[in-house]
Amino acid sequence: ARQVTTDDGYVFDMGPSWYWMPDVFEKFFNDFGCKASDFYELELLDPGFSIVYGMNDVVDIPADFNALCTLFEEIESGSAEKLKTFLDEAAFKYKVGIEKLVYKPGLSMLEFIDLDVMTGVFKLQIFNSFSTHVKQFFKHPKLISLMEFPVLFLGAMPEDTPALYSLMNYAGLKLGTWYPKGGFGSVISAMKQVAERNGAVFHLSEGIIGIKPNSDGSVNIKSVKTYYDYDGVIASADYHHVEQMLLGDSFRNYDEKYWDKRTLAPSSLIFYLGIDKKVDRLKHHTLFFDEDLKQHSFEIYKDPKWPTKPLFYVCCPSKTDDTVAPAGHENLFILMPLATGVEDTEALRSEYFDLIMERLETYTNNEIRKHITYKKSYCVTDFIADYNSYKGNAYGLANTLMQTANLKPSLKNKKINNLLYAGQLTVPGPGVPPSIISGNVAAKQMIKQLNS
Repeated sequence: ARQVTTDDGYVFDMGPSWYWMPDVFEKFFNDFGCKASDFYELELLDPGFSIVYGMNDVVDIPADFNALCTLFEEIESGSAEKLKTFLDEAAFKYKVGIEKLVYKPGLSMLEFIDLDVMTGVFKLQIFNSFSTHVKQFFKHPKLISLMEFPVLFLGAMPEDTPALYSLMNYAGLKLGTWYPKGGFGSVISAMKQVAERNGAVFHLSEGIIGIKPNSDGSVNIKSVKTYYDYDGVIASADYHHVEQMLLGDSFRNYDEKYWDKRTLAPSSLIFYLGIDKKVDRLKHHTLFFDEDLKQHSFEIYKDPKWPTKPLFYVCCPSKTDDTVAPAGHENLFILMPLATGVEDTEALRSEYFDLIMERLETYTNNEIRKHITYKKSYCVTDFIADYNSYKGNAYGLANTLMQTANLKPSLKNKKINNLLYAGQLTVPGPGVPPSIISGNVAAKQMIKQLNS
């Protein structure tokens, strides 16, 4: 998570922008004897987000669950009770998934010999399709798209995602959509403070160019400035980059063919815009689903190309937080999911910017382009340049059945004893909470190995 402050007073979260699963963040701070509220203030967004289906067809998702049930019932008769049942099942998956599954290192199937996991294996619906599961409860296209949208963050089409991940619906609709005042930069600043209190030292702007084992069992890191020797190393950079660029052939878990066969979550085309006036009709989070979700998903995962009729998402944090834009201005973060590895040119970025802005200006009934005082675009080549991101992916490895739990790239380097991996390309998967959990899992595994 990076944050950029401009000379004229805009503060942009470069990504992420959704604060879901607050319990995972809270656990991180609790592990070090503190609370999230010691560092930043959380605000529950209401509505949590809005979905635009057409010019005059907008659904606001309320924070209050009873209001949400009423909304569902208005769209499809009988769906309120079905929603309660759906989310009761999702709550079970969330409880078992978060408490029992995602904190496992994924090194052995024996890790899953747990009473709740074994007795609830069918209720977890690991082998069922998410899309089929949703359609067993809801028939209206609006409700189906609402329930399916969170899996876009998991990196696969709903029909290819295990129904286990309805736990994401529980996270978004029951636990709520939150906002950390000051943006995600506040969260990163808090984590940095916690780390430094516990003895961590940060070497900023010092790229790593090599990793190798020493004869005494320690691990050597070569940076652009010097060498370091450590008892153990956790690499949370892009897993593919670490293996293929920082390790010698004999120390890699996987070859290039293995990586090329992995299913990746999407990349993104992002625009960061400073607007010198207020923009009507936008909420903090607004999803533009006024085109075909299935077609856009197909052009991400099955027929990779720039989308024919894209869906997109707009975050306007200045609706909630007056510190992220000058008075009377708006801060806009616009994201369009995109296939990984596609051509990325300024001409394509410009074409899609105008396409998106035409729809946004029509919806808001505002001239926006004439009022832009700051503009930055970000896409596939930037993800590669800034994060060494494999094929320019923005989220990580897709959560398909064949890339779940122990079937993900191993947390442990099999050739160098005390080299472990963390982050979006290993367990438990993509997203901010899973990445936080990944660091926790890797750290505990490292402590276990160093103490053995």
